[in-house]
Amino acid sequence: MSVNTMRFAVVLLGVCVWSLKLSSAARVSLADKVLVFPYETDFSFVVLTPQKEMSLTAFTLCMRVATELPEERQIILFAYRTADYDELNVWREKDGRISFYMSGDGTFFYLPPLTTFRTSLCLTWESRTGLTAFWVEGKRSTYHVYKPGHSIQPKGTVLLGQDPDKHLGGLEAIQSFVGEVTDLNMWDWVLSRSLIQAWHYGNRVPKGNIFDWATLEYELNGNVMVVEEE
Repeated sequence: MSVNTMRFAVVLLGVCVWSLKLSSAARVSLADKVLVFPYETDFSFVVLTPQKEMSLTAFTLCMRVATELPEERQIILFAYRTADYDELNVWREKDGRISFYMSGDGTFFYLPPLTTFRTSLCLTWESRTGLTAFWVEGKRSTYHVYKPGHSIQPKGTVLLGQDPDKHLGGLEAIQSFVGEVTDLNMWDWVLSRSLIQAWHYGNRVPKGNIFDWATLEYELNGNVMVVEEE
């Protein structure tokens, strides 16, 4: 092999290694973009990096979501787990109800079904009273009182698309999310009715101080696509 050929091979190897590192590195901002989970897997998910520690006694979580999975199929919509507990999980259950879990038993809501058409979905909770509600298309469900006095612990991992049965492990295809997610934002306080309705209609609201879709740091794993919003 000539010297020039060897130099070319070394340069090519370096480019390949650099490209691999770039593809697996965390990316920033999903402004005007949609995450597409095209089919059921046990390996496709997105890791979200919060802008501050998720040590929470109140929160508002909002996202726009669409899925064509049948109602009898359980779906994980949002998963935050520490080493020991599912700290904050949102599910669609096999009976179609939407559920919310914090470190143990959950609370269940009868909401309009998720469909192929995008639904704006928010969840609010605060520890002082335990008042919990889902908001669909800017309209609030009845309140549930769920785990007053509880606090969500930091130093965990947030995933979209999969439910880890242990910290970043134990993924199951039958629970995976298939569909589209966009405009996910999270605040460490309960937004007012007027602000949740403003977010639903696409009007300006305070940026999420935990997750802000426009400046979100995220990492793709498996077959998840980032698509320009139409």
